[in-house]
Amino acid sequence: MRVLVVEDEPTLADAIAEWLREETHAVDLAHDGAAALERIAVNDYDVVVLDRDLPRVHGDEVCREMVASECAARVLMLTAAAQLDDRVTGLSLGADDYLPKPFAFPELAARVLALGRRSRPAVPPVLRRAGITLDPARREVFRNGRFVPLSKKEFAVLTELLRADGAVVSAEQLLEKAWDENADPFTGAVRLTILKLRRKLAEPPVVQTVAGVGYRIA
Repeated sequence: MRVLVVEDEPTLADAIAEWLREETHAVDLAHDGAAALERIAVNDYDVVVLDRDLPRVHGDEVCREMVASECAARVLMLTAAAQLDDRVTGLSLGADDYLPKPFAFPELAARVLALGRRSRPAVPPVLRRAGITLDPARREVFRNGRFVPLSKKEFAVLTELLRADGAVVSAEQLLEKAWDENADPFTGAVRLTILKLRRKLAEPPVVQTVAGVGYRIA
């Protein structure tokens, strides 16, 4: 999934991003509300982890503008204010979930994963197709009962292909969801990752190339 972390404390922002990247997500960072809105306007995020008390543009206003623009990304709001009224206010602004600080990183990661499943048409917690079983929570992949060890990028690409449920996914879409904003769109990163994925999934071939369009799992 593609995740935007909006947190004005750099050390915490980096720690959240690193944890989510270990969970195979592509993560971008913003340290104030204005920068967050700029990134949301140009990137297709699944989840936005949004600190409420932000400089330049307050987190509440970021959430309001996302709702007003009909942004499809789900919002996990973070705040040091843990009172019931604060949680109610955050959710009433349009946030989908609320996590008070301090928090445990495994819980944050689990909430991001749950929100990501709701950011697009509903998919089951465990993805299955063509003999492949992928469990996002456990980060495990099996092909016909055989465990398949994948890199983070390979796992992220396979997740997107399985979520498409047989539809074609373009290289641009894979780049959008599995790589962060620092990725060079002119590299062969997607093609190379697909080649490695095919090799690891073994015979019979399951990842098809649709010439000039993209890739799919038949």
